[in-house]
Amino acid sequence: MNKALVLGASGGMGYSIVQELAQRRIDVIAFARGKEKLAKLFANVEKVTIISGDAFNLDHLKEAAMDVEVIFHAMNIPYPEWEKRLPVLMGNVLEAAREATAKLVLVDNIYAYGRSPGALVTEQTPKKPHTKKGKIRLQLEMMAQRSNLPVLIAHFPDFYGPNANNTLLNYTFESVIKNKKAMFVGDRKIPREYIFTPDGAKALVELALMDSAYGENWNIPGSGVITGEEIVAILRELLGYNKKVGTVTKGMIQFMGLFNPMMREVVEMMYLYEEPVVLDGGKLARAIRHVPKTPYKEGIKQTIEHMLRNFNRSDSVSRRTM
Repeated sequence: MNKALVLGASGGMGYSIVQELAQRRIDVIAFARGKEKLAKLFANVEKVTIISGDAFNLDHLKEAAMDVEVIFHAMNIPYPEWEKRLPVLMGNVLEAAREATAKLVLVDNIYAYGRSPGALVTEQTPKKPHTKKGKIRLQLEMMAQRSNLPVLIAHFPDFYGPNANNTLLNYTFESVIKNKKAMFVGDRKIPREYIFTPDGAKALVELALMDSAYGENWNIPGSGVITGEEIVAILRELLGYNKKVGTVTKGMIQFMGLFNPMMREVVEMMYLYEEPVVLDGGKLARAIRHVPKTPYKEGIKQTIEHMLRNFNRSDSVSRRTM
């Protein structure tokens, strides 16, 4: 792979994929809507070219994909827009890949698997989505598979990591960093799986370099499971945080959903906080030499350090402009 395109480069996993490709000395085009944010993220990163555009404009995508060998699709949009817009977005991405004769790597979640079968989920586990969003993710997967393009589909647990701002763990981290009362979504006693985005990017790029990985689904697990209580304990140790941490329950989200369209969409995914889906990484371990698995304590530490650098930088800017 000499040149790649990353769609959604300003998001959590997209950011880490760009960084991983650049570290491997692969020319990478970082594509997202916000030019200023892209410039801030990648201004000093060698091998990265910034292109801002609208992925719902097929011409923008085709232009960005010109002469690339692999397209990494790490874009996402708000839940309320999924049903109408995600199939359109996937259609555009598939068409851009077809015109560029590029391979396609899809960053996907675990929604299509549906409820936990009570054991680790493998790539052979039947996909039985029972939620609207799970059915949409399965629809997109089937679109990609029917395209006859070389497609690699990677399923990830929830993200955390540098620049992974739109995540539920980040919601907790931000309050702790600001020394405000923090909230944790879901029962803090139930072990769940998260993936440190740099680990996910390393494994994904490794797969993308293998011709044999295309035409396959891959589960990319995190570093085991961890409870919310353990996460809070790590935050207290790292930051000296001593305030109480509240719990965001399903009932609270249902109430907020009366007024907030996004919260209405979150409610149906709360089953993942009651009976978590945990991925089996056996297939991945057989395919690549080293599966990156940063321990949670170290991953959270690096995430917090990244957030603090950005927080301090923004705070300095604010003080200078006052």
